[in-house]
Amino acid sequence: MRILVVGAGGVGTAIAKIAARRTFFELLVVSDFDLARAQSAVDWIAARHGAEVASRFAVARVDASDPDNVAALAREHGVTHVMNAVEPKFVPTIFSGALAADADYLDMAMSLSEPHHTYPHSETGVKLGDDQFAQAPDWETAGRLALVGMGVEPGLSDVFARYAADHLFSEIDELGTRDGANLVVRDEAGNEIFAPSFSIWTTIEECLNPPVIWEKDRGWYTTPPFSEPEVFEFPDGIGPVECVNVEHEEVLLMPRWIDAKRVTFKYGLGNEFIGILKTLHQLGLDKTEPLTVRSADGPVQVAPRDVVAAGLPDPATIGPRMTGKTCAGVWVTGTGVDGQPREVYLYHVADNEWTMAEYESQCVVWQTALNPVIALELLASGVWTGRGVLGPEAFEAAPFLELMARPVSDGGYGQPFGLEDRAVSR
Repeated sequence: MRILVVGAGGVGTAIAKIAARRTFFELLVVSDFDLARAQSAVDWIAARHGAEVASRFAVARVDASDPDNVAALAREHGVTHVMNAVEPKFVPTIFSGALAADADYLDMAMSLSEPHHTYPHSETGVKLGDDQFAQAPDWETAGRLALVGMGVEPGLSDVFARYAADHLFSEIDELGTRDGANLVVRDEAGNEIFAPSFSIWTTIEECLNPPVIWEKDRGWYTTPPFSEPEVFEFPDGIGPVECVNVEHEEVLLMPRWIDAKRVTFKYGLGNEFIGILKTLHQLGLDKTEPLTVRSADGPVQVAPRDVVAAGLPDPATIGPRMTGKTCAGVWVTGTGVDGQPREVYLYHVADNEWTMAEYESQCVVWQTALNPVIALELLASGVWTGRGVLGPEAFEAAPFLELMARPVSDGGYGQPFGLEDRAVSR
């Protein structure tokens, strides 16, 4: 397997660092528009693991907005798999470039949505991933695989859902992805600051768009942002966190392969974060269309959302100032295989102290990066196979979770997952 990672930000760099401890690939090319950032990732690997390990890595400059550039780079290195690790606005070009290069493709966030023009808070417009699924026949004809939504959420959450459907439930009432954390970021003086742990560009997109819900009798529909708040109890010391509906890929992926009466995604944002997002929206700072801004050098075109991103700390750099844990998981309700009502929370927790000590990557980006590496290893070994445009639910979940949880000393990733039975609330 020869892999091209497009993007050497926090997640792309973490993918390279995690892969450095594995042997399933022949070459991994770390690419970025900023060549120095890609080089920094490989330099870290050389310093931590030595020249022999680093010899399986290369660096390259890439323009993720140009499908021809992505395809040419993939062909130059004989790439078999293109791993998209940049913001979802680049999905169409990287997706197209991978197919043109006759390579398989993976991403962690899917093609963007467009709200319904007339009824945005009740009806869907263009849904997340619609553009990619529309091209599924092209990928099938080419005999190539596009594995979409293979991060942590979406990604591991979808694997958990498939595992629950295959092994824990005979009938599923709801698949509810629930994401929460107790992360705190402080400045040099020890004061708590606002510093999102993931790309603010992506966060604005998913949090301010109308959330999507799936119901078997109704299909996909939308609600206003931050709707249906609930307090969810997260494990491993995180505790209760208020979660709200947020647009996310799981709701668009899970119903395609798993039989459930309802599918939701709720995120623990907190009142401060929600307030900031609402203010950005009110001021128009969430917009992506460029505005003309006067400067000393003359008028320049600037997208307001890019200005917000430039004014905040890079999520890849805040790890040393962050404390706490993040939890990703799926709360499943329904009827167990014994015919009795059952509620289960399947989850994985990442501790920032551990990820910083082991990888010098903050826990949110590290947890996101872990899962595509596991998926690539399963594809390399032939345990997972497929063609067309497929989500994680299309593959058997048990081999993924077994490899993830198996101790490092026995060839695994040493990341056990939790399975918590909860009192039935119905």
